[in-house]
Amino acid sequence: MAREFGGIRGEFKSVSGRQSGGRPTLEEVAALAGVGRGTVSRVINGSPRVSERAKDAVARAVAELGYVPNQAARALAGSRTDAVALVIPETEARLFSEPYFLDLIRGVSAELAEADKQLLLTLVRTEAERQRFEHYLAAQRVDGVLLASVHGNDPLPDRITRLGLPVVMNGRRSEAEPVAYVDSDNIGAGRAAVAHLAGRGRSRIATISGPLDMYVARARLGGYRAGLAEAGIQPDESLVAPADFTEEGGRLAMRELLERAPGLDAVFAASDVMAAGARGVLREAGRRVPEDVALVGVDDSTVARLMDPPLTSVRQPIEEMGRTMTRLLLQKIAQEPGVGAAPRQGMGEEPRRVLPTELVVRDSS
Repeated sequence: MAREFGGIRGEFKSVSGRQSGGRPTLEEVAALAGVGRGTVSRVINGSPRVSERAKDAVARAVAELGYVPNQAARALAGSRTDAVALVIPETEARLFSEPYFLDLIRGVSAELAEADKQLLLTLVRTEAERQRFEHYLAAQRVDGVLLASVHGNDPLPDRITRLGLPVVMNGRRSEAEPVAYVDSDNIGAGRAAVAHLAGRGRSRIATISGPLDMYVARARLGGYRAGLAEAGIQPDESLVAPADFTEEGGRLAMRELLERAPGLDAVFAASDVMAAGARGVLREAGRRVPEDVALVGVDDSTVARLMDPPLTSVRQPIEEMGRTMTRLLLQKIAQEPGVGAAPRQGMGEEPRRVLPTELVVRDSS
């Protein structure tokens, strides 16, 4: 399994002098890349008789100009690489410590193995890395892209779509997401957690949300609020603390909640990892779980099962989400013309799937 692509080399001239008002031409790509028209044509057509330096130069020029090959070039460029990129915009430390990503990778990897496809796992954390990855994609080195943990303002899904590459997201950026995605019922997760806690007689129910620039966090928070309304509990914004889906974030948010609302008697954390951080702070503060404060998380990960006491958690089918998004991507790859090609017309709406969640009750609540 490859983990990341190599660096992109070469210096590039400004495109500010571009004269044509229509779509970019092959000649303009060649001028920007500093190579001949024939070299650009060979790169687009997948010829092996081109240096890596020239391929990189052409790839960057194609991405910068937004060049789309014509129908004849697309026909010539229809070969496949049998490789799929899985992009996760997180650090290595979080990737390998977060059960969610490991389960997702397991599902993706299993489905690709059955299809005899290669997995390229890529971490994209900065704008520079995002740009390098776009250049890599423009060089026709993968057949499609899977995206995970995407924030609301991330332009990468739209940029990949403009390159003509099939793409499927794990989750979505907003309620009106135009790109294909596979998600879980995050609103239902929040509602189920609060209904369970209210059913246990808890009335001062707090929540630790994820970062609110992510739809998943907003949806779980929306589910929490809907659950309060359904239980007849008056909402209290002092019982809401945002965090970042990390254990340390859960600790900080739990301290903040105890300072603002020391009388709270339950906490819904939007992930098991944040619930683990909250559990540590509650213990330090002398609060017993569940006697003093009931605790519920999301994911039903190994973290939930190993906590003391074991954590009640809303299970989302993470591995199945990985498999489902991979199957959708492979279907799109089979239907679409390939890198650099304009999307086909009349192909219908992008596929979307929302998988159900399930509350798993343990001793923490």
